[in-house]
Amino acid sequence: MLLVTNNGKVREKYGPLCTVQFVDGGHTDVLTQVRDLVHQGHKLLTHPLAGSVKPNETPFRSVAMTEETGPLDLESLELVERALDVCRQFPPRFHRGEDAPAEMREDFAEIDFRLIDGALAPRFGS
Repeated sequence: MLLVTNNGKVREKYGPLCTVQFVDGGHTDVLTQVRDLVHQGHKLLTHPLAGSVKPNETPFRSVAMTEETGPLDLESLELVERALDVCRQFPPRFHRGEDAPAEMREDFAEIDFRLIDGALAPRFGS
């Protein structure tokens, strides 16, 4: 599995368990990297806008993808393009984690961590 994230908490836990591609940027930067990986033949394993957190409210995003590549998966491409469109419609409150006040940054990181951890727990038994 390939995990694309800009969340240090996610990288810390899942780095030893799978391939983690850390993005130094905001949630739109993560989704742009995910889109590029879809074009390379990776498929989405989690929805790029998982959870009910508005994309302009949090600077953190984590997306699980296949590590193996194959033909372009049009469903993955459509999902990530729609997610990017949604993000573009709403100006971000915080582009990067460090833009947010410290107490909010920790909360945002924890929400993203719990969303991806819940999705991956069955696979890794955590």
